[in-house]
Amino acid sequence: MATSRIMSRRDLDFLLYEWLDAEALTRRPRYAEHDRGTFDAVLDLSEQLATDFFAPLNQSTDAAEPYVGDDGRVVLPPEVARALAAYTGSGLPASVFDHELGGLQLPFVVHQAGSAFFQAAAIGVFAYPFLAEGNANLLVAHGTPDQVRRYAAPVVEGRWYGTMALSEPQAGSSLGDITTRAVRQDDGSYRLTGTKMWISGGDHELGENIVHLVLARTPGAAPGVKGISLFIVPKHLVHDDGSVGERNDVALVGLNHKMGYRATTNTLLNLGEGLTTPGGTPGAVGHLVGEEGRGLTYMFHMMNEARVSVGAGAVALGYTGYLHALDYARVRTQGRALQDKDPAAPPVVLTAHPDVRRMLLAQKSYVEGGLALILFCAHLVDESRTAPDPDDARRAERLLGLLTPIAKSWPSQWCLAANDLAIQVHGGYGYTRDYPVEQFYRDNRLNPIHEGTHGIQALDLLGRKVVEGDGAALRLLGDRLRATTRAATGAGGDAASYAAQLDRTWDDVLRVTGVLWAKGDPALALANASLYLEALGHVVVAWLWLEQLLAVGGRSGGFYDGKRAAVRYFYAFELPRTGPQLALLESLDTTTLDLDPDVL
Repeated sequence: MATSRIMSRRDLDFLLYEWLDAEALTRRPRYAEHDRGTFDAVLDLSEQLATDFFAPLNQSTDAAEPYVGDDGRVVLPPEVARALAAYTGSGLPASVFDHELGGLQLPFVVHQAGSAFFQAAAIGVFAYPFLAEGNANLLVAHGTPDQVRRYAAPVVEGRWYGTMALSEPQAGSSLGDITTRAVRQDDGSYRLTGTKMWISGGDHELGENIVHLVLARTPGAAPGVKGISLFIVPKHLVHDDGSVGERNDVALVGLNHKMGYRATTNTLLNLGEGLTTPGGTPGAVGHLVGEEGRGLTYMFHMMNEARVSVGAGAVALGYTGYLHALDYARVRTQGRALQDKDPAAPPVVLTAHPDVRRMLLAQKSYVEGGLALILFCAHLVDESRTAPDPDDARRAERLLGLLTPIAKSWPSQWCLAANDLAIQVHGGYGYTRDYPVEQFYRDNRLNPIHEGTHGIQALDLLGRKVVEGDGAALRLLGDRLRATTRAATGAGGDAASYAAQLDRTWDDVLRVTGVLWAKGDPALALANASLYLEALGHVVVAWLWLEQLLAVGGRSGGFYDGKRAAVRYFYAFELPRTGPQLALLESLDTTTLDLDPDVL
């Protein structure tokens, strides 16, 4: 796979330096040791490792799925371990962590940009360190110093891996219905019994240990989500000095085989099956994180980070699919120009056909718009952590909270659509395994489900994020959007025209949001929440495309002209989609509420 077909380094440079001004972060104490040279070195290294170690595994690990060997252990192709060892040896897993943990204190936005290469190259392989990073971040934020030393530090070093074990076979996404039980012991530890399902990276032999973060209930806990606590449950017990001991009572029951992400083990785990009973007490040994009953609050630290990263993975898969389709369309000859009446004329390349150009331009608008969304959110993470003014930090955190469900779901919908179009550009070949675009689609189809479905993100957005603080986050977004449209109006020309269109659409969003909640009826307001998510997502990406156009300014050349073309497409073809959606929302349609499910 050619490097140019993994990710566009030119686009990453544009977004980081010409739009977001990531270099300005180096003026803050946390990032003072860095400069653009550091950032470029991280991107260079990421691109090289992704090209040399990860990309060659993408199709082979899709064909050779993990399996459970005769000894009960998970078997993966040895090349996976070699790729992850190269990644660990580079120091990249620790890049965003504090110096005290051996980290580089790299800005998160630069880390996210570098990670895009790995997600595009072999997302199923990169899922292991991605999950481990989120696991360690949660423990650093909410664990005790001893828990950080014992369980997070080895993960940061890349010696161990980590998971989040939330769901159960009977519960699915309804975490209030989990039944895994945790009983406190005299020594302060807990014994856990229960079953966890859909645990990505839940068992393998890639590291010395796996740190499971498990949601469970203690005896007498309140029903629903308020009675959930969070526990550290290692695959192997850990001694006081940090060394790995005997196997904990966490049993691999089996592997789930999915249509995509096949390199990532996806597991059914039993806790307390009787593999070991330390001290003679049944159950897996676990250690409480924070306070009882606050487990879901802590877990959301990892879940929200994972949601943005799922969106980033969707962008990466859509982006690499677009680059493959673009390369294919530039060399594949088929058919003749409409104006050419000579049947003996040589066939033209696919890009000579307007409909193929339409499909390529649609992909470009989705994936480059999605990448801007993800990097903007990553930049908000840096703002929330390091802004000199505490009020600015709080505003960044609030805006990030509003955008998180959009960052997860918009790319999962529209960058998947880009993969669909990439297959279409390849024609019949697109549906064969001779070309990787069919795998990109299968891999990406998981992302609308990963870390909360499209519908769950919609309920979170309209039911919580939009209304909390009397709409404070939505006002913040509006302030940023209006600042952009004012600047675009001042720039004149096409930018001013797009600004007027965006301003009108934003007015519609505000009016419709008010109508939805006017009666104070959550069932009525949220009946069509998915439409609201899709409409607001398109408005946000339209805003970020206008931001990119302002960053382009008067510069010319192929790259900048391509940005202008994508903005034109998005405002002509995509932003108008929101009109009918907002009109339907404003009508307070009750079709789904009134439906008798027995007629389905």
